Amino acid sequence: MSADAVEQATLPLMPTHSGVIVPGMVVNVILESDEAGAAVDAAQQAERRLVLVPYVDGRYARIGTLAQLEHLEQAPDGRRAAMIRGVSRVEIGAGVSGDGHTLWVATRDVDELAADTERVQQLATEYRAVAEGVLGRRGGEQLAATLSGISDPSQLADTVVYLPELSLQRKVEALETLDVAQRLEKATAWAREALAEAETAERIRSEVTENMERTQREYVLRQQLQQIKREIGEGDDEDPAERYRAKLAELDERADGVPDQVRGKIEREIDRLERTSEQNPEHGWIRTWLDWMLEMPWGVHDPDRLDLSQARAILDADHTGLDEVKDRIVEQLAVRKLRRDRGLDRHASPKASHDDQAAEAPANPGEGGESRPGDERGEQPAGEQQPAGDEEREQPAGDEEREQPAPARHAARGSGAILTLIGPPGVGKTSLGESVARALGRQFVRIALGGVHDEAEIRGHRRTYVGAQPGRIARAIRDAGAMNPVVVLDEVDKVGNDWRGDPSSALLEVLDPAQNHTFNDHYLEADLDLSDVLFIATGNVAETIPPALRDRMEVIRLDGYTDGEKAAIAASHLLPDQLERHGLGADEVTIDHHAFERVISEYTREAGVRELSRELAKLVRKVATRIASGETNPPVHVAADDVADLLGTRRYEHETREDITEPGVATGLAVTGAGGEVLFVETSVADGDAGLTLTGQLGDVMRESASIALDHVRARADRLGLSGVSFDRAFHVHVPAGATPKDGPSAGVAMTVALASLLSGRRVRSGVGMTGEVTLSGKVLPVGGIRAKVLAAHRAGLGEVILPQRNAPDLDDVPDEVRQAMDIHLVGDVGQALDVALEEASVQAA
Repeated sequence: MSADAVEQATLPLMPTHSGVIVPGMVVNVILESDEAGAAVDAAQQAERRLVLVPYVDGRYARIGTLAQLEHLEQAPDGRRAAMIRGVSRVEIGAGVSGDGHTLWVATRDVDELAADTERVQQLATEYRAVAEGVLGRRGGEQLAATLSGISDPSQLADTVVYLPELSLQRKVEALETLDVAQRLEKATAWAREALAEAETAERIRSEVTENMERTQREYVLRQQLQQIKREIGEGDDEDPAERYRAKLAELDERADGVPDQVRGKIEREIDRLERTSEQNPEHGWIRTWLDWMLEMPWGVHDPDRLDLSQARAILDADHTGLDEVKDRIVEQLAVRKLRRDRGLDRHASPKASHDDQAAEAPANPGEGGESRPGDERGEQPAGEQQPAGDEEREQPAGDEEREQPAPARHAARGSGAILTLIGPPGVGKTSLGESVARALGRQFVRIALGGVHDEAEIRGHRRTYVGAQPGRIARAIRDAGAMNPVVVLDEVDKVGNDWRGDPSSALLEVLDPAQNHTFNDHYLEADLDLSDVLFIATGNVAETIPPALRDRMEVIRLDGYTDGEKAAIAASHLLPDQLERHGLGADEVTIDHHAFERVISEYTREAGVRELSRELAKLVRKVATRIASGETNPPVHVAADDVADLLGTRRYEHETREDITEPGVATGLAVTGAGGEVLFVETSVADGDAGLTLTGQLGDVMRESASIALDHVRARADRLGLSGVSFDRAFHVHVPAGATPKDGPSAGVAMTVALASLLSGRRVRSGVGMTGEVTLSGKVLPVGGIRAKVLAAHRAGLGEVILPQRNAPDLDDVPDEVRQAMDIHLVGDVGQALDVALEEASVQAA
């Protein structure tokens, strides 16, 4: 009996993992399970040799495939395999099991009823075209020819399961679709998807190949063009790697040369550059890094001008006053001179005498800035001045050298110093750094740190970031052209510290003399020796500098200038500068000394000279306008009586005594970011609930001072003559300028005096300023900023100040002219302060 004659029969079920088998498919099936082997054995014994194949993985469904067992064979791995041929689709019915295998009832399904319709033929033609297109793009011309020989639409539709892109779910769907037309429609749609994917893949592959070929062609053409230019003398015979090696060799010829660690990194990157194609993005990154490394002044050190008298003359010529800072710079020079003379300095030749360097310095201190360190390097090539360290390196190390390792160890750390100038604006902190550089004969670089939030600004970016570059420290060294410039770190007290970063932590290594000889920049990935760099940090207040950073600094305070110093600065520095800016000569406009004093006292109220410079600029502009308009002819002399005509109405009153007209008001002294200032403490009392109200944006420290002052006055009421005064009332302490935050341990005396004045009815004496902190027992504690506070009192026209007894040594910092002009009262107990500050009783006690 033939297989076609089977309409209903009980057949062995052969599970398989070979996927979907459709009619007409011939496939070798590995008999992986006992059930599959039993089904094949049963079919082999039967006359028709038929088996029933479910559609996938042995899962039973309504539609399966009736298959003819062709023959059995043995697979290479020793397992049994059966070759079967799909015959037709069958419907799977109920089954029984027995004899080691499962038997199913299979009924043949008639699905050929519409095989000859016109619609089916059109679909078959369309599907054949699409399928041949897919096979043609994959190089399957023979399969395409076989496809054209299939005339049965049902068999033709079944060939869709051969597409590798077709999912198992869709293959099962093709098997279960009994309507030939529907199966052809699905097969055509799936084949179109496969064709579109093949076309897209081919287009992408073609574009990639074309781009690769174009890149290769351009590379060959560039090489040919470069060779042509060389032949006609227009090209560069050296490639970039050779040029970098040549620049590295030039750096090695300097006095100290490139450090071995740095040289090794540069050489490795040059070798990597040679192996990297120009079309590779890393080629540009490597070249940028090499450019930075070879632009760094490795081994270049400006020789210090170690003539102490010459350096002091330059500092005095550039700045009036600031003796403490000038003394500290001269001390620094003295230390470097001793180190050089005793052979401890790495970068100053012991052969160079003091007289030789003094001869190189300009005769006129005011012209010292014309001889730049860079010019000195040009006049003395590195090869002509070999440092002692290099001379020792070239000679065999003797026993004496081995017995004296201390100089080398000290030299490794250098003798760098980190000076921090703290003071109000306009006192010349930044310009002082320029003068220090001129006095030393070094290059000067300024780094503005105000508002910096990113640590990479200090340490540099990692090379993996797009747009990476070295940090500001490394860039400053590069810009200076030497490894030992004077670097001013401006506004170090305003460095940001929030979620975006903490640059102050990165500054710890920069400003630590014990660590900065191996400062590592993240971009350069090399250690920079900053021990010979003279760092000068500037700021307005030291309290906002992080403690760990402040611990590494040598703080020098610039509290401001006296009126006499301001007049001298105006005459010798500010006025000549303004005349030059406004196109006037020094002989065309002169200003009387008394005119300077009037501008200072009536139009400025500051610790520095910045506002004074603006007022002088205004005055010079007025004079320049009159000269340019022909209203007056030079020379023009400005006297004290002319100041009001040129600058307008005075802005500040000289005296403050008129501000105190009733009891309960005291004049305190404080220090802010703008320098020393005079502030008033006002008090009042009213009937109501007992308590203390504080206003004026007072911080926690000043609030505590107010509470202590009130409790002290209450506890000493009998001694202060207030035995009949009631304290069960509402007290109010106010410090004017409420929009300005205020805090600090210096207002206790002023608050105590103000409360005692209010309750006793005794007014505070005019022209008396006071500062100091008070304890509950009445002792007056010392405070800081004495010089700035006394100067502020002097500027405000106060004739007397009350200071803590323990601050007596701080009066040495106050200029003599100010001490002589003021009465200074030193008190150890608040009672002494009350005796000095309060007048005799003039009104009834509150």
